[in-house]
Amino acid sequence: MTTVELTRFRVRPEQVEELLAARPDMLKDFAADRAGFLGARLVRLPNDEWLDIVEWAGPEDFAVSREKGPNHPGIARFFAAIDSLVTAEEGTLAD
Repeated sequence: MTTVELTRFRVRPEQVEELLAARPDMLKDFAADRAGFLGARLVRLPNDEWLDIVEWAGPEDFAVSREKGPNHPGIARFFAAIDSLVTAEEGTLAD
């Protein structure tokens, strides 16, 4: 079953352009380095909050990705634009 990573975070208004500019390279780095990475969607929410919805082939792939952290420049650049973490959850795609 597909594992879904839901990460809600805050970005300061002056960092939004950097976050969006870093996103394509982050996704390229994930695709090249993260086994089981299926794709991601970034949702802008009110009050400087964002939701990143990432799909993984399974929970093991997600766990390995978390252990790797920002190990490539594109990933590190995207993470650096984030001001604070609000929530991080893991679930299973139901449909």
